[in-house]
Amino acid sequence: MALFKSKKIQSLIIAIIVLVVGIWLFQNNYLKLSVFQKKIDQSASTNLMDKETAYLEKIDNFVIKEYSEKQVLLHTIKADTYYSYKNSPIQLLNVEVKTFNESGQEGIVLTSNRAEMLKSGEMFFNGEVNIKTKSGISHELDTESLIVLTNTGKIKSNKKITYLGENSKINAQEMEMDIDSNTMFLKGGVQILQASDVKIDTTNLFISHSNGQKKYNSKSKTSYQSTGNRVNSEKGFDMDANQNLMNLLGQVEILNASGSKINTSNLIIDRSNGDEFFKSNEPSHFQSSNIDIKSKQMHYDATTKKLELTGKVFAIYE
Repeated sequence: MALFKSKKIQSLIIAIIVLVVGIWLFQNNYLKLSVFQKKIDQSASTNLMDKETAYLEKIDNFVIKEYSEKQVLLHTIKADTYYSYKNSPIQLLNVEVKTFNESGQEGIVLTSNRAEMLKSGEMFFNGEVNIKTKSGISHELDTESLIVLTNTGKIKSNKKITYLGENSKINAQEMEMDIDSNTMFLKGGVQILQASDVKIDTTNLFISHSNGQKKYNSKSKTSYQSTGNRVNSEKGFDMDANQNLMNLLGQVEILNASGSKINTSNLIIDRSNGDEFFKSNEPSHFQSSNIDIKSKQMHYDATTKKLELTGKVFAIYE
C-alpha cells in the first residue's frame, strides 16, 4: 500500500514537471513569435513612414517667377504640386511655364502633366507636352524628355519625339525649337504619317510656322508613299502644308503597284482638292513591260490612274 502511494506521488510529481516544462516551452515560443511579429509591425511601420517622408518638402499650388538682373520678368512656373527631395531633382505635377520677352510680352505657354527641375535651372518635361507660341500656334508633343532653355529661347529634346499636327503625326529622333522664330528642327530619321494614308520618310526635317505658314523642308533623300504609289527623291523636298503641295527635288522615280515606273525631276504632288496629282515640267521617261515613252512634261492622276505625257513625245511599243 505504501509502495502504491509512493508510485502515485512520483507520477504526480512527473506530471507536474512535464506541465511546467510545457508551459515554459510554450511561453518561450510565444515570446519569440511576439518579438518576430513586433519586428514585422515595426518594419511595415518604417516603410510607411519612409513613403510618407520620402520628400523633404511638398507645396500645393506652387508658383515661382524668375527675373533678369534688370528686374525684367523672364518666366513663370506654376504647378499643382511641388516635391523636393534630398538627392533627386524637384518634381512638378501638372505644370505650366510661361516665357516673356524684354518688353514683357508673353512668349510661349508650355504645359505638361509632369516635369523635373534641376539645380542648374534647366527643366525636363515628360510625357504629353503642349506648346502654345506667341503667334497663337499650338504644338503638341509626346516625348520622354523635353528641356526648356529660357536663357536662349530654345526648347530641345534628345529623346525620340512625336509631334502631333492637325492632320499628321511626325516621329523623329531629336528636336530643337526656336521660340522666337517659331521654327523647329527634327533631327535624325523622320517619318511623317498623314491622315490620308500618306507616309513620308526622310532625314533632318526643318519646319517653319512663322507668319502663319506651315512649311516643311529636307535636303536628304526622301520617300513618299500613298495608295499604290511610291516616289523616291534624291535631294529631299519642300512642302506647303497649308496648300497641301509638295515639291520633290532633284531626280525623282515614281513606282506604281502595277510595275510601271516614271523617271523625272522636280516633281510636284498636288493634294489640295482631296485628289492626288503628280506633275513635272521636266523631261520624263515612262516604262512598263511593253511600253517605253519619253516626253517633255508629265501629268499623272493617281486617283483615276490616268497619265498624260506631253511635248515632243517619243514612244516605243513592243
